[in-house]
Amino acid sequence: MDKRQAIGSWLSGPRAAMEDAGAGFGYRGEQLGLPEEGPGSIAGPGRRIGALVVDWSLCLLIAYGLITDGYGQATSNWALLVFFVMSVLTVGTIGFTPGKRLFGLRVIALDGGQAHPGRGLLRSVLLCLAVPALIWDRDGRGLHDRLARTVEVRV
Repeated sequence: MDKRQAIGSWLSGPRAAMEDAGAGFGYRGEQLGLPEEGPGSIAGPGRRIGALVVDWSLCLLIAYGLITDGYGQATSNWALLVFFVMSVLTVGTIGFTPGKRLFGLRVIALDGGQAHPGRGLLRSVLLCLAVPALIWDRDGRGLHDRLARTVEVRV
């Protein structure tokens, strides 16, 4: 590879450099045996963030209106607790939160079955720590999904 090719691949990013070297990435979810598009495919970041915004807003409303009655900073702490409880109860049983349902998403186990309560608990604990949700793999799964052996798919 001459200098121009090396610089060109560097400017195009790591994906282009790897593809130039002969290592194709494929589509998101291919290694997991999921379809490329449509139901069962990995949910995109836009839908996931939209669902998170809906869920967090709902939790803030519950914390503000029912628990803290609008008393300052404590509202966000209570909202996190409400978010945790809601996430554990809904993801671990039916596979989706209200926001995920609204955006057509579901959390499933990697083997294709429903995420059982233990996986829902682990996923929720890690998600509430926030850092695992910010670290994504090439399939678009956050660290919380990888460690809980779950994946968020479109319905």
